[in-house]
Amino acid sequence: MTQDSVSAASPDIAEKIHKYEEPGKKRLTGLVYWIALFYGGFGIAVAINQTFGFNAFGFVLLDNSYYYLLIAIFLPLAFLIFPAIARHGDRVPFYDWILFALTIVTALYLSYHGGEMVEKGWDTVAPPTPTAMAALMCFLALEGVRRAGGLVLFGVCVVFFTFPLWTEEAPGFLWGIGKTPEELVRSYAMGFESIVGVPMRVAGNILIGFLVFGAALVVTGGGEFFMNFAAALLGKTRGGPAKVSILSSGFFGSLSGSVISNVVTTGQLTIPTMKRTGYSPSYAGAVEACASTGGTLMPPVMGAVAFIMAEFLNIPYGEIVIAAAVPSILFYAALLLQVDCHAAVHGFKGQPAEEIPSMWQTVKDGWYYLFSLALLVYLLVVARLELYAPYFATLALIAATIIFRKKNRFNLRQFMELVVESTKTISNIIAILAGIGVIVGSLAFTGVGGAFSRELVGIAGDNLWLLLAMGAITSFLLGMGVTVSACYIFLAIVMGPALIEFGLDPIASHLFILYWGMLSYITPPVALAAVAASVIAGSKQMETAFTAMRLGSIKFVLPFILVLTPALILRGDSVPLMILTISAVSVAVVLMAAGFEGYLYGVGVIGPVIRGLLFIGAAGFLYPNPQGYAIAAVGTVVVYGAVWYVRRRQLAS
Repeated sequence: MTQDSVSAASPDIAEKIHKYEEPGKKRLTGLVYWIALFYGGFGIAVAINQTFGFNAFGFVLLDNSYYYLLIAIFLPLAFLIFPAIARHGDRVPFYDWILFALTIVTALYLSYHGGEMVEKGWDTVAPPTPTAMAALMCFLALEGVRRAGGLVLFGVCVVFFTFPLWTEEAPGFLWGIGKTPEELVRSYAMGFESIVGVPMRVAGNILIGFLVFGAALVVTGGGEFFMNFAAALLGKTRGGPAKVSILSSGFFGSLSGSVISNVVTTGQLTIPTMKRTGYSPSYAGAVEACASTGGTLMPPVMGAVAFIMAEFLNIPYGEIVIAAAVPSILFYAALLLQVDCHAAVHGFKGQPAEEIPSMWQTVKDGWYYLFSLALLVYLLVVARLELYAPYFATLALIAATIIFRKKNRFNLRQFMELVVESTKTISNIIAILAGIGVIVGSLAFTGVGGAFSRELVGIAGDNLWLLLAMGAITSFLLGMGVTVSACYIFLAIVMGPALIEFGLDPIASHLFILYWGMLSYITPPVALAAVAASVIAGSKQMETAFTAMRLGSIKFVLPFILVLTPALILRGDSVPLMILTISAVSVAVVLMAAGFEGYLYGVGVIGPVIRGLLFIGAAGFLYPNPQGYAIAAVGTVVVYGAVWYVRRRQLAS
């Protein structure tokens, strides 16, 4: 089912869905399109030149000059692509052109004087002209994050932007080192801990290549391939459309990194198909919302956050990929088991045979997508070439589509589409990360970030559970209405050190923050992913949100297991403990799916008492204790055996 058919089936749905689509698509026409193509293409070429050291333009820039140059290219484009006001979504007013030119001049000035600002310490004392340019840069960064990240994130950035002005009057641990307005704008715009701090360094050094790779997959038809691959693999099984939704959204979400974009893109195909099979609108929307949310935590790409995490922890990105693999697989296994049990209870069938593509034909026509992903994983995990991996994978994908594809080979039109799509995505990320840099700088300048961590540890005392509860609540609340990157960066500064200081594994601590920050996408009252899916499904928003919360329940538990038992993320010296932990959590996932949906494999539909006992058994397998695992195993076997025996006696009589 295509997007047009969805819109035709429901005349109002196109307008409602548009609210949740990524902004900027309507503006990428005419002059803006050509500027994005050539100016954005030049920016990508600059990033490639800097990464590989080709010296193609006669020089390789110093770090801060390079980051300002990226801002000079992609932040101005954000003002042309993303409207200041929603109703201006299809035209570019005169003031956007003024901001476009002003941003180029300001950022190029800072780039040109990059070496001088370091040598003369302009981040603390600077002449009037650089100070004025710094003030302009701060204003432009805040306006950029408002357009690309939304009002909630903009509000958070403004609060932290002004924080150093009044921190000396703040009580308790909020007290910090204050700054005058002139000192403030210099520190934000010309220091190394703010606008061109960690987030921008990650974008300039690593992230651009992965965004180009993701765009290459989309432009060459990767989204359609993964949808067909999932359909050929699981479409015929009971409840097949829901399983196709889970797998395809997992693939697409890992590459796009945007939860809402994932819902809107894949959901317009998967949700109507689920409804035709028999799933209720709210259940279909909830499945898509959960699958899309989990996609941003799924290796190998995981959106932008994993790269920032690697930078914060100062470890290779491949270690993040390895650590995130098992929890992501368990989450998707939980979703697949629940929709399978739900289909068994309600007697849902798979898709009609005529709608299922041939697995052989699908792989034959698109094997290079799997090859490019496998190459990317190899270069990341085995070769540890994080900087170069996405570019090599992109070249391999494009070369394969030129050499081996018989129809619709990669051509000039697709190349132009690749550049424009990459430019739009990079502009969005640069605009958001420049604004988020203000948060990082504010906490660093004032010293409040470290004080907040120490305060949390002091409040928790020796109670690890209290510290984890505070971390979970803080992550969840901050995750409401802001981007995943913004939520993670803030909490990595104030919450991450507190968890690590308590003796917890660093990667597990940061994954704990990331997982809880993501939960607001499927949890009321915000539940943005569920709300977007409900628009497509035509279901009640809160009903869809609560269903999504139930389907994604394992995600509420996994973060605690990660920090209590790092063996789940393959951290530690004991391989037997890793196997035992993963096996125990896997059994818990099966029991939870059976309990939530009321269906036990080998038995059939079960009542509330047995479901309750299954939840108790699941809790025993989730709590990291080998003795608890043994008790839970014995109890589960006894309950299962008794239920199986009674059911067989009933059938025999």
